[in-house]
Amino acid sequence: MTQEEINPADEGRRWANELKLAKKEDEKWAKRGKKIVRRYRDERTGWADNAKRYNILWANIQTMFPALYGKTPRAQVERRFKDQDPVGRCASMIVERALQYEIDHYGTFDNANKGALLDRLLPGRGTAWVRFEVEETESIDGMAQPYGKTCEDYVFWEDFRCSPARTWEEVTWVARRVYMTRPDGIERFGEDFKEVPLTHEPIGLDEMKSQGASQSEVESLKKAQVWEIWDKPSKMVYWVAEGWANLLDAKPDPYKLDGFWPCPRPLYATQTTDTLQPVPDFAQYQDQAEELDKLTNRIHMLVEAVKVVGVYDASQNGVQRMLSEGVNNTLIPVDTWAAFSEKGGLKGVVEFLPIDMVLTALNECYAAREQVKQVIYEVTGLSDIIRGASMASETATAQQIKSQYASLRIKRTQIEVATFASELLRIKAQLMADLYPPQQLIEQSGIMGTPDGQYAEQAIQLLKTEPLRNFRVEVAADSLVEIDELSEKQTRMEFLQATGSFMQQALPVVQQVPDLAPLVAEMLLFGVRSFKGGRPMEAAFDDAMAKLTAPKPPAQPQPDPEQIKAQAQMQVEQGRMQLEQAKLQGSAQMEQVKLQAQMQIEQFKAEQAQQIEMMRQQAETERAQMKAQIDAETKLAIAQMTASAAEKPTAQISIDGKDQLDAVGEEVRAMADTQTQAVAQAMQMLAEAVNRMNKPKQRLLQRGPDGRAMGVIEVEIEDANEKD
Repeated sequence: MTQEEINPADEGRRWANELKLAKKEDEKWAKRGKKIVRRYRDERTGWADNAKRYNILWANIQTMFPALYGKTPRAQVERRFKDQDPVGRCASMIVERALQYEIDHYGTFDNANKGALLDRLLPGRGTAWVRFEVEETESIDGMAQPYGKTCEDYVFWEDFRCSPARTWEEVTWVARRVYMTRPDGIERFGEDFKEVPLTHEPIGLDEMKSQGASQSEVESLKKAQVWEIWDKPSKMVYWVAEGWANLLDAKPDPYKLDGFWPCPRPLYATQTTDTLQPVPDFAQYQDQAEELDKLTNRIHMLVEAVKVVGVYDASQNGVQRMLSEGVNNTLIPVDTWAAFSEKGGLKGVVEFLPIDMVLTALNECYAAREQVKQVIYEVTGLSDIIRGASMASETATAQQIKSQYASLRIKRTQIEVATFASELLRIKAQLMADLYPPQQLIEQSGIMGTPDGQYAEQAIQLLKTEPLRNFRVEVAADSLVEIDELSEKQTRMEFLQATGSFMQQALPVVQQVPDLAPLVAEMLLFGVRSFKGGRPMEAAFDDAMAKLTAPKPPAQPQPDPEQIKAQAQMQVEQGRMQLEQAKLQGSAQMEQVKLQAQMQIEQFKAEQAQQIEMMRQQAETERAQMKAQIDAETKLAIAQMTASAAEKPTAQISIDGKDQLDAVGEEVRAMADTQTQAVAQAMQMLAEAVNRMNKPKQRLLQRGPDGRAMGVIEVEIEDANEKD
């Protein structure tokens, strides 16, 4: 059905009738529920005002409530199959963090759960409603940006109705009642809401009228009763008001939720398969509660009767003073002591009212009340352990049995409460994934500050894809039972111990057999994912395991022993050949060195002989020149002597010329000796070089780091013994 096909008048009448039938169906249960709520609040009227009660209902609710809802539940979003799926892990973390932010920031989730649970424990039915709102926030640049928000509304137990059915699966529509003022209704539904009657009047409005309140003041306090109806067969949402014939509004499915309804299955008390109407828990022991009230009232009257009263002889004034004056350590005089003694003293003048029977009846009432309480505890399943009471004589085994028995009785209700909270979270998560902008999910979850931030874009695409996200991501609530303060620490220690023990045993195996690394990695991650405390570290484990299982270069195959032997023989033969080749090369180099040495010696000898011959010729030339000069000078001197009859003899002149010739000869001979010594020294050095080359040597095979032959080196042998 589309909006164009809807007739407002016909649909208005139809839903008015549907709501009346649903109210008629709930009428008996609602009447009982109101009585139970008044009993819980201990509201009394008429003769019961002066009666004494034992409010066992209030005591039981205060005991059951923390056992079922000990703390605000936390969102827990995981991969459905807990396998190697980093994108699914990132998507789970985004949804979980976004849910937890709204749970902590707004507080409506906790209030809705608490209100629904209290309605479950009192009248027997509690529910909540999820709605989506869009708000506008101002960004840094001054532009308005839409901001989504999901809110959970507690629905009062009389403001919820559904189609009459035997089981929840047969329900076709659900509705909740909302109270709206005239301005709120006009803003939501338009000008037509001005004609809607304001049928809800708050308590005390008549008193305000009698005190002279104006009509406008009275009207501002009145509200219209608007019903929001979700019809599953037509996938439509309708709004109608009590006392108004037409529809206020009709829209097609606005949320596209998997279960269509924006509310989970209500929390129900005892049910049968023939009707959805629950039986409140208090109805199961209301007779015992009335008996408990009677015994409590009777105990009160007996306590009033337990007092010291009696009669005495009026003529004995001293007896009255003993009780009325209340003196201590004081003697009261008696005027007629003889007559007082004859009557038997105090026993003769005073008679007290006996209270032995009253005390006996009082004790019996106390015992009967305790028995009635035990019957109630058996009916409700509140064992001594849950109530925090135990006997010192009871053994630990006995207390453990009590605890197990109590947990069995209460476990079913705990599961129902946890399921209710989980369904609320699933509806919230689906609205977030479908209606929230991607940037809001990223910022609200802070995913970019985690190692999984690299998968954020793919995770957002997964969350926006339906039904693929349901295949890989699962939303639930953690345990709602009050846990010990050391529970989280114990869980982390168990995780560290288990992980450390496994790695200590597995790493040596991986070192010995590297091919088992992928199997060991999967086993480790399988264990990590089972610990809630290990979820924040799962990404780090994934990275470490990826590095451990990364493909490595293939190891070289182990060679065959025969092949190794053949390679060794080949290396030996190759070394021998290299040795022979080195020997031949050494001999050739030796002959070449000898030939070069001889050539150098011959060349040196020739050069030295040539230098000596040149020096001899130069000396002869100088000597001839000296002789010619001396002869010329001698002749000149003789001529001078002859001409001037010189005084010096001729012999002296000859002697001086001979000395000069001898000095020149000595110089020439010294130069010849120096050259001869240089030639002799050079000849000796050449001889030593030839001797070293001719000296016996030992050739050694030189090997590299891999053991293969690289060349041959020669080592001189100092004597024959070392060579041997």
